[in-house]
Amino acid sequence: MCLLPGDDTYAVTPQWNRYVALGDSTTEGFRDPIAGVTEPLLGWADRLAMILDGNARLRDEHFAYTNLAARGRRIRHVVADQVPRAIELQADLVSIVIGGRDLMTAQGDPDELASEVESGVRAIRATGADVLLATCFDPRFGFFLKPLRDRAAVYNANLWSIARNHGTFTLDLWGARELQAPAMWAEDRVHLAPAGHRLLACKAAHSLGVPYYELAAPGGDWLPGKLPNLTTVTGRQ
Repeated sequence: MCLLPGDDTYAVTPQWNRYVALGDSTTEGFRDPIAGVTEPLLGWADRLAMILDGNARLRDEHFAYTNLAARGRRIRHVVADQVPRAIELQADLVSIVIGGRDLMTAQGDPDELASEVESGVRAIRATGADVLLATCFDPRFGFFLKPLRDRAAVYNANLWSIARNHGTFTLDLWGARELQAPAMWAEDRVHLAPAGHRLLACKAAHSLGVPYYELAAPGGDWLPGKLPNLTTVTGRQ
């Protein structure tokens, strides 16, 4: 299921009913508020959950989702804390978007970091659940992030190997050239703007082979802090 050029992965649309998102501020939805400029947040994973919920509704099935991501988290937090929780929730699909903060540190060895990620992927795949594994962004768009590009490339090369070895779906953020547009990023040029979160949700759905549908609440109303028409496993943590 590792999505590489030429792979025929879309013959049958996969079907998931319990999605858990893991990661840091990107997956938490930072800088993508539901209304105004502050919390509550939406984010790419919540948007993807709505797409998956719509797909489940087309099958007349229930769908459950929770977002365990939190700002400031690093790979070790995801592997030690979030992965076991996702397994406990009996997820059949788990997304992992992590590594940016780790690569920013002087001690961030991309090979060792990828090895940590692999241990988490291995644990999830052992349960039979699918994994959507994202590469990191190409840092060349940000002036002070450019020095990280070599390490990020090595990290991504490792992630592609992990994806192939463990049969994950792969969200290629490095190759998403649309993310080079300034409008995709918040003022800090580190976090995604709402447009960036919408793009990631679309890219993720495409990577999973799921038609891109978003369902609004009856009458188009949004409830603050709650996704419309979406059953949650435990809510945000």
